[in-house]
Parts: sequence; structure tokens; C-alpha cells
Amino acid sequence: MMRQVTGLRVNHVFIFIFSSLLYALCQMLLSNIVMEDDLWEKFAVQLTAHYIVVLTMCMADYSLLVFLNKHLPYSKNILFRVIADLAGLILISLTLLWVFDFMIYNILLIPPAGLPSFTTKFALGMLTNAPILLVFELIYYFRSEQQAIADSEKAKREVLLFQHEALKAQINPHFLFNSLNVLASLIYLNPQNANKFTKALSRSYRYVLSLHQQSAVTVAEEMEALDSYIFLMQMRFENAFTFEVHKSGAFENNKIVPLTMQLLLENVFKHNVATEESPLGIQITIGREYITVENQVQPSSNTDKSGIGLKYLKKQYQLKGKEIIVEHTGNQFIVKVPYVQS
Repeated sequence: MMRQVTGLRVNHVFIFIFSSLLYALCQMLLSNIVMEDDLWEKFAVQLTAHYIVVLTMCMADYSLLVFLNKHLPYSKNILFRVIADLAGLILISLTLLWVFDFMIYNILLIPPAGLPSFTTKFALGMLTNAPILLVFELIYYFRSEQQAIADSEKAKREVLLFQHEALKAQINPHFLFNSLNVLASLIYLNPQNANKFTKALSRSYRYVLSLHQQSAVTVAEEMEALDSYIFLMQMRFENAFTFEVHKSGAFENNKIVPLTMQLLLENVFKHNVATEESPLGIQITIGREYITVENQVQPSSNTDKSGIGLKYLKKQYQLKGKEIIVEHTGNQFIVKVPYVQS
């Protein structure tokens, strides 16, 4: 791998040197045509001088590109970026012209007689520098596009992995074992509830399977699917927990990552004790900026850590540029889930 990277860098350096030398030669031919000079007179000196100018412009343009990519990327404002490119191009050309004039007239003591005017040299400098900056911008653009495509594919893989892990969490042996135990009891004790339990379990699995390649769902869809999960938990725990949903506005068309609510509630039941003597209180608040899931802390001695867990949800929201806020205040555990884009 190191040999491949080293070889790649050597190739890049060779391409840069060759292309910049070829460009310097073209600029030398152009300047000789404009100034009507003899091309072969001091050919090596002329080529060296033009090559130094081209290399200096390359370094200056690259520094400008790095600065603009950091402080004014195209994603912020394309028009401002183009204006900044043009201003930087003018500034670089003027600066280099002043430096080279100082070296020619004050250090090398070459008389100005017969040399082109400031306007001509500035025009030649702009004509020389503009293609260099344009090439750098195009290289950066295409590399950014490739990186964006690679990031998009990575995000898709992460989403598919998340969905796969979520499905595994839903059909893990403990969940399935507990659900079947409840169903078996209900068949004998309350056949009507057994039928409802079976339908709720079916809806819960159907929702998971329907999320193929969906990276976001509406809060309304998520809460509708959550009803089936809550019904299953009510059949299992009966009066051992309370569940409330509070809505502070019409925010149910906002979107979140699929299965967020169900996985957070699974996390609550997994890590806390719920009994009729000490019911576990759970509240969901659908707010303007977040959906908040809050529960009492009644630690369970259960050491089973299987399932998705909070860390998987955090990773999914980070992929969308959002952060889940987790607060542990005394006897309350609070998770604030931000809304995401489609």
C-alpha cells in the first residue's frame, strides 16, 4: 500500500513538473510574439525566468484556493466565491509584478528601456495566471465531487447496516421469546387480546421491513408504528409502566431517523425495572426543535447489552449532521432527538 501511495505521489509530481514546464514554454512563446523578440536569443534564460514565474503563480494560486475553500467554499455562495477568485487573481498578479519589477530594476539593475509597460506586463500576468487558477479550481471541484459520491455511498451503506441491525434487534431471541411467552399466555387466558397481540406484533415487524432504503420518516409515521410496540409492552408489563405523549405544536410532519422512538423505548425497558409496585414513567414530548424521550431511572440488574442501543442512533444522526442530546438529571434520563432532512 505504501509503495502504491509513494508511486502515486511521484507520478503527480512528475505530471506537475512536466505540465508547468510545458505551460511556461507556451507563455514564453506568447510573450515573444507579443513583444516581437527573438525566441532563440537566450532561450534557456527566458525559459527559466518564465518557469520561475509559473511556479510562483502556482504556489500563490494554491494558497488562495486553500484559503477560499476554508473561509468561502462554493457551497456558501457561488457568486461571492467567483468574485473572491477574481479579486485574488488580481491581487496575486499585482503582488508578483511588483516583486519581479523590484528584482529586475533594483536588484539586477536592468534598465527599463525596451521593456514592456506596466499595463502590458499586468495583462500578460493575468493571462498567465488565470488558466492556472482555473485548473486548480477544476481539480478541486472534481475531487470534491468524487469525495461527495464516496461519502454518499458510505452513508447509504451505513443506513443499510443500521436497518439490518435494527431488524436483528427486533427479532433477537429475548424479544421474540418474551413476545411468544406473552402470546402463549394470552391464547389461554384472553383469546381476544391474543389476536390483538398477534396483529400488533405483525404490524411492528411489517414497519421494520417497510423501511428499505428510507433514511427518514415523518414523526406521524414513527408514532403510528410506535403504537403497536407500546401495545406489545402493555400486554407484557400490564400496569408496570405509564406512557404519555405531549404535543406542543404541529410538528408531526418533521422527520426523524426510522425506528428512533422504538429503539429508545427498547433501551428504556432494557435498562430499567418496571413493576406494578414501582411503575416506570415514560414521556415523549414532540417539540419545535426536538422530540424528547424522558423516563425515570430505576436501574435494572440485567447485564444483557444486545440490540442497537443509543450509540447506533447517535451515529445515524451524526451522518445527517445532527447531534442527539443525552441528559442524566438525578432520577430522570432524558434524550433529545433533533429533526432531520429527507
